[in-house]
Amino acid sequence: MSDIYILSIETATPLCSVSLAKNGVTLHEIVGEEANMHASSLTLFIESLLQETSLTMNDLSAVAVSKGPGSYTGLRIGVSAAKGLCYALDIPMIANNTLDAMYRGFMAGSPQVSDKTLLLPMIDARRQEVYTQVLTGEGQIIESTKALIVDAGIFDSYLADGHHLIFFGSGADKFDEQFKENASIQVALGFDAKASFQDALAYEKFQAGDFEDVAYFEPYYLKDFMVTAPKKSPLL
Repeated sequence: MSDIYILSIETATPLCSVSLAKNGVTLHEIVGEEANMHASSLTLFIESLLQETSLTMNDLSAVAVSKGPGSYTGLRIGVSAAKGLCYALDIPMIANNTLDAMYRGFMAGSPQVSDKTLLLPMIDARRQEVYTQVLTGEGQIIESTKALIVDAGIFDSYLADGHHLIFFGSGADKFDEQFKENASIQVALGFDAKASFQDALAYEKFQAGDFEDVAYFEPYYLKDFMVTAPKKSPLL
């Protein structure tokens, strides 16, 4: 069997990143150094990635994209790019839940977790709200993907059962101060979604033939896009 090269795109959070994997193993990754570079940098990142790996578009077997939840604008940019490449190259598209990929990326760092540890990848949804899910250290989903407003007592039932919680992701850092006195809640600061977190997952889906219909696929927004009118200046 020939080698499988999969390009992965991550635009669900403020950081834009792309990676290229061979048979599920990351060859190279590019991560934007500034927030919200998706529209201006995604295509350039992909071109640079191919140059760094001495590959061409025609070497790609599939394109994987982070489908959400996450930034409405970021997801549309990433999915549009993935669709365009798949159409042009006539290759399959693979979509990965952003939180699933974040979990895999976090666990790849080999954190020490017990059977009473629960992991919560979090994507910022502004104010006290996040997109999250609850998983065990073995990857069992306890609570599936949802939008959650986090308050002081939201996890009391888990804590009462003796669980230790680990928050990580773009939505987790803002709760560090809120829970810093609670020894049963750990906030892993500075962790964000990266394209390479999808690489092994995308390869598994490729082998299983788990592809998306490029014509009809839409990002997993989780919540409807809200358009708000700008506040009127008191001087007008």
